[in-house]
Amino acid sequence: MVTFEKKYSNTMNTITAAITAVGAYVPDFVLSNKVLETMVDTNDEWITSRTGIKERRILKDEDKGTSFLAIKAAQDLLSKIDVDPLDIDLVIMATATPDMPVASTGVYVATEIGATNAFAYDLQAACSSFLFGMSTAAAHIESGRYKKILLIGADKMSSIVDYTDRSTCIIFGDGAGAVLFEPNYEGLGLQDEYLRSDGIGRDFLKIDAGGSLNPTSLETIKGNKHNIVQDGKTVFKYAVTNMADASELILKRNNLTNEDVNWLVPHQANKRIIDATANRMNLEESKVLMNIEKYGNTTSATLPLVLNDFEHLFKKGDTIILAAFGGGFTWGSIYLKWAYDKK
Repeated sequence: MVTFEKKYSNTMNTITAAITAVGAYVPDFVLSNKVLETMVDTNDEWITSRTGIKERRILKDEDKGTSFLAIKAAQDLLSKIDVDPLDIDLVIMATATPDMPVASTGVYVATEIGATNAFAYDLQAACSSFLFGMSTAAAHIESGRYKKILLIGADKMSSIVDYTDRSTCIIFGDGAGAVLFEPNYEGLGLQDEYLRSDGIGRDFLKIDAGGSLNPTSLETIKGNKHNIVQDGKTVFKYAVTNMADASELILKRNNLTNEDVNWLVPHQANKRIIDATANRMNLEESKVLMNIEKYGNTTSATLPLVLNDFEHLFKKGDTIILAAFGGGFTWGSIYLKWAYDKK
């Protein structure tokens, strides 16, 4: 088990890393529960009661990959602010579904949006990818070397879902979200983080083939080994416990009460997991932000999609707790102070 904890000391002379803009993109095609009823042995009531999902977005064009979603989200962000892409120092691409195994998707995305002065790379921690990316972006900003970092969370989950497997096809959707991190000198931005991982989860949520351990072959293709599979009950058990634990710990460590928290931004995997986390934090329902009913689990994109959808509610100085749990296992929580009022 690996643990990373970092407590940020905020003074007026300390550089903190703050989110200063958000953007998002989801495909037009809507795959509703009613449509899924015609594809697999399931129904709308069963899906809704167990997951909270009513529909998800799917990128139908087979010639477009995760990079397409990421580029669109980045362009949406840039359209809202007066920032030249040439001034971006770094692009971090949080994704579990890169365009291809070797050539970095983030590098391609950076070039396509005109961020040609930036360096870029991909970061993969399953559904915790964006949360871990926030930590990475913050560390780069706090070093003082970088002023503008674009963090994108994007996944084309439909590319690795078996639509005859009702345990996975009801959950996942496609989408992308992006945030810009910049230095802050008012004590706003990322305050604290509690990030963890445990390799015990390696076999409970995975794709069996296509990596160095089990390379692609005719046998792996015939055996349908290239789609995501999961032990749903085990993943649910670990997710409920660990996401709630991490969120409760971040409150206690920072002497925060439920009254101090303005918003919970949880990973959108299952409404029951979100409810368990909110209950552990003793948060009222109105503070718990969810869009799972519209998008399902978009993996690396869930957190930035929530930030984008509810940006209009955030006020400068708001206390936001973000939490996620992903395959592997990976999980954690981040305490953030919002840095701006939407114009």
